[in-house]
Amino acid sequence: MTLTRPARAPVFTGIGVAAPTGLGVEDHWAATLAGRSAIGRTTRFDVSGYPVPLSGQVPGFDARTAVRPGRLISQTDHWTHLALAAAEEALGDAGVDPAALPEYEMAVVTSSSSGGTEFGQREMTALYRHDPSWVGAYQSIAWFYAATTGQLSIRHGMRGPCGVLACEQAGGLDAIAQARRLTGRGARLVLTGGTDASLCPYGLTAQLSTGKLSTATDPERAYLPFDAGACGYVPGEGGAVLVLESAEAAEARGAGTGYGRVLGHAAGFDPPPGSERPRALRRVVEQALRAARLTPRDIDVVFADAAGVPADDRAEAEAVAAVFGPSAIPVTAPKTLTGRLYGGGAPLDVATALLALRDGVVPPTVGTRRPAPGLEIDLVTGAPREAPLRRALVLARGHGGSPRPWYWAADQHDDMRSTHHERTHRQRDRHRRPDGPGVADDQRRATVARPVQRVRRRRGAGAGR
Repeated sequence: MTLTRPARAPVFTGIGVAAPTGLGVEDHWAATLAGRSAIGRTTRFDVSGYPVPLSGQVPGFDARTAVRPGRLISQTDHWTHLALAAAEEALGDAGVDPAALPEYEMAVVTSSSSGGTEFGQREMTALYRHDPSWVGAYQSIAWFYAATTGQLSIRHGMRGPCGVLACEQAGGLDAIAQARRLTGRGARLVLTGGTDASLCPYGLTAQLSTGKLSTATDPERAYLPFDAGACGYVPGEGGAVLVLESAEAAEARGAGTGYGRVLGHAAGFDPPPGSERPRALRRVVEQALRAARLTPRDIDVVFADAAGVPADDRAEAEAVAAVFGPSAIPVTAPKTLTGRLYGGGAPLDVATALLALRDGVVPPTVGTRRPAPGLEIDLVTGAPREAPLRRALVLARGHGGSPRPWYWAADQHDDMRSTHHERTHRQRDRHRRPDGPGVADDQRRATVARPVQRVRRRRGAGAGR
């Protein structure tokens, strides 16, 4: 399958963050470098009867001041509120006035793992306790995975091709890959990334079905990827929204090279449980490198998927060591400060990776103190590590067994840097060959941008700088 590729790699010109580590890019970055964990006891609802008491919640978010127009507060879910706020920041950061651009040359592509679960639970509770007349009209759209994409499109007059990727933690990378494609098909600007907010009884119960959530009660020891004491991950809410522009459009309005460029992407599916075939992550990373026209030596840092599940951590560490060599490249997982954000996870990792490239510093993996025996990776722990970063690789895996890689590139001297992302997609795994690629060849992309994460049955990997 052949699709049009942009002649020049598109650039990230704006970032917006609504995450447990802070509202706003610089607050998030400061908390990340300082290692300030945002994981604590869930307060959005009473978790006393649930086995998972901890989560990463966005602090100080007030929809009454953050969401405009105000009528959207009652019409949309908390997950959409967070994205609306992050998008405003991203557009402001990029210096873009959407009203001044052709509406059909702007698009929106986001990721979502669960949709509006909190809104949906509230309306369904009204139905069960009363009757259909108690259910509001906006239930028909507020719960839907595409609700955030639609609201962003309407809010900012972006009437080009729009879509949503529902791929768990890997979805954010898929969304960015699609955004990159669109810049090669006439879109000058694409609002992309994603958020998730499934911290409600219905949402948490659905997450428990994976068996991968941590039941620890100590916030400092609940989410420890690559650690000898790893016991699962902590869920979280929030994410990041990014402005991706074609190189020509950014140049024409004086935005320059922005934070970085998207250089390459690839995707794949893990074989079904019990198969003797290897997991797909290594292959996907290698495919993404080829798509970006890079070698392992061209990558300066890896932002890991970091599942916090011993078997998954070991598989990821083995893939990284096989591609780059044992302990040959810095690896980090700043998501230990926020928990895994599903549809918002990969976008936030991409944003963080872009900031790392900007400032030449690798943020630490907080919490992990005793690396599990036999993991041959150079995990950055304890404190930030300064380094001359040019390219970053971001990995993401969606629950279910499929991986994808992304490469991103950018630097202060206009040379390319790369980011790699990997994801796993469980949803389609039953319907495709386990060793088949998850995307067409053109989906293997390299991008220079801020870190991206995502949560759901998707898989992806990306690199940036």
